[in-house]
Amino acid sequence: MVDSAASYLDPAVTSQSTTQRLWGLLRGLFLRPARLQIAALCHRVRNGQLEVLLVASRGTKRLILPKGWPELEHPSHRTAMIEAFEEAGVTGKVSQEPYGRFRSTKGLDSGLRVDTDVLVFLIEAQAQAEDYPEAGERECRWLPVAEAIKLASEPGLVDILKRLQSDRVTAA
Repeated sequence: MVDSAASYLDPAVTSQSTTQRLWGLLRGLFLRPARLQIAALCHRVRNGQLEVLLVASRGTKRLILPKGWPELEHPSHRTAMIEAFEEAGVTGKVSQEPYGRFRSTKGLDSGLRVDTDVLVFLIEAQAQAEDYPEAGERECRWLPVAEAIKLASEPGLVDILKRLQSDRVTAA
């Protein structure tokens, strides 16, 4: 059988595998899967109040979590720790299991926007360096959770922060 554009449209020629290939082509054009990002939800207690760290995105200055693409040579929780240090100078104890996940959209340097599935790891902040790879490139803000909920720009992040606030209240 000759596989041509006409064969996709001719019911007499169309086989299940041809239909599947066509669907795969269309799905690839219009339904791109979300790309995975790893995020660090850094937290600390100051004066008896739980605070979380939000950083300003480079382009739009939206308040977000430190996050980046997975690194094949590191497990996800280690990547979260790396991102926390690179973007905000934070070091601490990272949970090996994800706390949650949410969907977001990331603007790429090319101007394209991609859907992302963000895997979030808790980091109990123990220190914050003054000198780190992206120092001076982003604003870093430690905020009470209630304020972070109001200022966070991603709806999925807001849900994660509300869960953290609820978990903290329950544990207290």
